Amino acid sequence: MVNPAMIFKIKSMWDEFSNNHPKLPRFFQAVASQPMEEGTVIELTISRPGGDTLTSNVKLTASDLALLDQLKEMGTGGMQ
Repeated sequence: MVNPAMIFKIKSMWDEFSNNHPKLPRFFQAVASQPMEEGTVIELTISRPGGDTLTSNVKLTASDLALLDQLKEMGTGGMQ
C-alpha cells in the first residue's frame, strides 16, 4: 500500500530539486516529446568535484523499450 505522506514528501522534494535545477525537467520533457526508438543511445556522465569522471552508455533494445513503456504507464497510473 502506498503511504500518502511519503508521496507528499517526495513531491515536495521533487519540487525543490526542480527549482534548483530547472533545466533537467525541461530536458526530460524534450526527450519525452518524441518516442524512443530501438538503437537510441542514452549516455550518462558523472563529473566529481575532484576531477574524476565516469561515463557509460546503453543502446536501447526492443526489451528496453518495453520496460520504459511499462514504467511510463505506472507513472501515469495507466492513463494515457
